[in-house]
Amino acid sequence: MRGDEGHTIDFTVDGRTVRAPAGGSLLDALRDHAGVRSAKDGCSPQGQCGCCTVWVDGQPRVACVTPVTRVAGRAVTTLDGLPDADDWARRFCAAGASQCGFCTPGIIMRLAALVPERRTTDQVRQALLAHLCRCTGWTTIVDAATAPDVGVLPAPELGARRAALEGHTPQRIGPDVALGRGGFAADTVPDGALVALRDEQGAWVVAGTIAEARRRAARVQGRRTTLPVSWPVEVPAGDWAITLQTTWTEPAYLEPDASWCEPGGEPASPLGNGGAFGGKVTSPVALAARELADRYGRPVLAMLTRDDVVRLGPKRPPLAMGLRGDGSGIVRVARTPGITDRIRAATPDVRVDEVDVPGPITSAAVRGAGWAEVTVCRAVLTGDDSVTSPDGATARAIVHADNHVELWVRCGDPLDRTVLHSYCVGAAHMALGWVRSEAIVLDADGVPVDVTLRSAGVLRAVDTPAITVHIADDDGPPVNGSDAVFAAVAAAEWRHRDRPPRWPTMRT
Repeated sequence: MRGDEGHTIDFTVDGRTVRAPAGGSLLDALRDHAGVRSAKDGCSPQGQCGCCTVWVDGQPRVACVTPVTRVAGRAVTTLDGLPDADDWARRFCAAGASQCGFCTPGIIMRLAALVPERRTTDQVRQALLAHLCRCTGWTTIVDAATAPDVGVLPAPELGARRAALEGHTPQRIGPDVALGRGGFAADTVPDGALVALRDEQGAWVVAGTIAEARRRAARVQGRRTTLPVSWPVEVPAGDWAITLQTTWTEPAYLEPDASWCEPGGEPASPLGNGGAFGGKVTSPVALAARELADRYGRPVLAMLTRDDVVRLGPKRPPLAMGLRGDGSGIVRVARTPGITDRIRAATPDVRVDEVDVPGPITSAAVRGAGWAEVTVCRAVLTGDDSVTSPDGATARAIVHADNHVELWVRCGDPLDRTVLHSYCVGAAHMALGWVRSEAIVLDADGVPVDVTLRSAGVLRAVDTPAITVHIADDDGPPVNGSDAVFAAVAAAEWRHRDRPPRWPTMRT
């Protein structure tokens, strides 16, 4: 029996007294007993993403790995109680420093703890070492923290239209999104809902709180492996002018899949306020929430742990290709519905061979899957620094000698330049990580063993170079521009590194 069973502690949250069970984490107490929704559970819980950062007696703490017993009698401040939270939210919105808004509450709490004199670019980047962000590419977050004034907010309607184009799904913008109020399923679930998590055998375990569901599921938290990266698809034999092998990569969205449903109702979308870069298209949580709600006659929130996201979520299909000087060649790619059509649409001069590869499911919906790889290879082969996406946007990029990334994009009417700039910076950051560092490791049976957020290889703020975006004036129909940027920056980075034949170039 646990020694703290039946015991409670008192502490203050944003000036009010809260009583919570002595077992569990501060994050459990905040979300389950204090009703705080601004602190997010991104790594569930691994202490790696920073999304749950709050202040304890004025100092930033990661709530998910802080035992609640450590805050007995102490003062906890969340983003909801931060005196200048609205000013920070407007800063982030005006700089394009928040897209889905899942990570920004924790980031704001971290940066707000810095005295103004220490909010220099270098100090801010160092402070962000405790955090991960997949959407923004860090540059706009640094801009928000160091700008002398708030700036001009995006136009709500036009900005939302641009965000929906870039994210491939409706997406909210505005200061409230930076405060974590984007409408995530785990935040909007009705009071009294049951919580369901998967156990080690894949069965759904239902309990009254997420802490109790974790105990009943008896999950063993995953760790980062020491095994090396492997490249599962061999380059086809041939006399090639250029070759490329890619490995398994993780979309690495921060909000774990979640959906809730009432009996007889329609489940909440697991997309929340973001498209997850195509990674949640086949998520099992909505169906599970509906079935469990009908079974128990109560609302049920079904969630994936971070381990589940990595092991069950769809991955970018690994591939290997060889191209001749005229652009013809062979692409061998992990068997994936729709991937051959995506590749052939980008370059009809290649033969596509789909092969069976042990590993997690793959999806052609993941950002740029298939077409981006062949487009990058053709661009580097021909020396062209400009690419065109399937949507018709064009982008070109250069990585300068000091690693500064400069890019140009034309994607029809920009609608709102702040929002478009934000998505282009985020796409550039993702492309740099894709070429340099992003990979997950599988065991001999094809099961991911790198199941922490940090092991995905997403570039940290201190490792991200300066990124400059030039947006072309265009009165044509607006189309997605960040996917073209993703391919253009990947090509520029690969060329900058003298095109080593395997990605990521900095992982072994």
